[in-house]
Amino acid sequence: MDPLLLGACVAVITILVLFSGVSVGLGLLIVSAGFLIVFDGVRSLELMPEILFGKLDNFALLSIPMFIIMGASIASTRAGADLYEALERWLTRIPGGLVISNLGACALFAAMSGSSPATCAAIGKMGIPEMRKRGYPDGVAAGSIAAGGTLGILIPPSVTMIVYGIATETSIGRLFLAGVLPGALLVGLFMAWSLYSTWRSGNIALLNTGSYTWRQRIEILPRVLPFLAIILGVLYAMYGGIATPSETAAVGALLCLVIAMVIYRLWHPRDLWVVLRDSTKESVMILFIIAAAGVFSYMLSSLFITQSIAEWIGTLDVNRWVLMAAVNVFLLIAGFFLPPVAVILMAAPILLPIITTAGFDPIWFAVVLTINMEIGLISPPVGLNLYVINGIAPDISLKTILTGSLPFVACMVLAIVLLCLFPGLATWLPDYVMGTAI
Repeated sequence: MDPLLLGACVAVITILVLFSGVSVGLGLLIVSAGFLIVFDGVRSLELMPEILFGKLDNFALLSIPMFIIMGASIASTRAGADLYEALERWLTRIPGGLVISNLGACALFAAMSGSSPATCAAIGKMGIPEMRKRGYPDGVAAGSIAAGGTLGILIPPSVTMIVYGIATETSIGRLFLAGVLPGALLVGLFMAWSLYSTWRSGNIALLNTGSYTWRQRIEILPRVLPFLAIILGVLYAMYGGIATPSETAAVGALLCLVIAMVIYRLWHPRDLWVVLRDSTKESVMILFIIAAAGVFSYMLSSLFITQSIAEWIGTLDVNRWVLMAAVNVFLLIAGFFLPPVAVILMAAPILLPIITTAGFDPIWFAVVLTINMEIGLISPPVGLNLYVINGIAPDISLKTILTGSLPFVACMVLAIVLLCLFPGLATWLPDYVMGTAI
């Protein structure tokens, strides 16, 4: 069978298997085993265990459970509420300070936890009722939190970036730095739209919140500054050449647990058990998908599907930006139905040769891919963040939440366009800090 036609068959069958409700990791193994048996014979399965466990034999993978523990220990405390309160007290005199506080809290908490749903839940529980109480439109209140929560997979330290780095053998340090300026750009675009939408509602009183004394502003800082110090310390250790990403992640996880125990008195064994249990479940899920994706990649390569697609793309007489537009459409559609980690691990083996052949920077592409995955988090039919917000504020209809989120989707699309026009937004900081990649 022609490899391109075979690749189309693999794509269709993979989609059908995943839509059947089978877990992503198991679905990839089923598809891989099936095609290997049909085209290479039963003996080809002898390599599957070696590939499966060999894919996990990577010290860099240790950073994934460590960063997850780091985020879980933060998410299990009142850190999100305290962060929101701190920003509200300090930004209260700024016009529209409340919505800016919510988006700022989402950005900072996302950087600490690395989890979009956790960010929505932590900040939304405080921010949405407060904004609605003060008269902000429901669409702005719900949409800003749903969109702000997506920043967790872009702003470092990001588990999604780690997975991309491992899947494509790209520097994780460079990927973290590449997400900083685009993350700040998205926060700025989100804030600009939120302020405009609030101003357009015609209620000028919304732009002015209550006032706080200097004592009230300062007394909240000891609860949040230690967590922010840990984030900055992790990044400094990583880029200062003091430790590897895995080592800094381990130290960061330990320090976050200690701070959660000291400041928020997370002493009870049952509470600590929940943090470790949930972290283990999420880590095993991601690592299983990584291992299964390794087998899936081997199957694609063994059947010459990856090589044939890359060769076919290379013969196309089309502008490379037309090609990039097609890749973005594919990523958007995939992100509507699958979690970011699954899309990256499934698509990276196919897309990486294509984008490098077309002359695109893999670091730059990682940011574009991640923003596409962010769009999937607030877009139906899956749109995980939309359902999290609906669970927090059930009296706000899902339609209102979706309508409020759509302008933020437009902001993300605008960010992708700006990245295409000015790729230095993603590549300048990594090159400045770590030197130009060879």
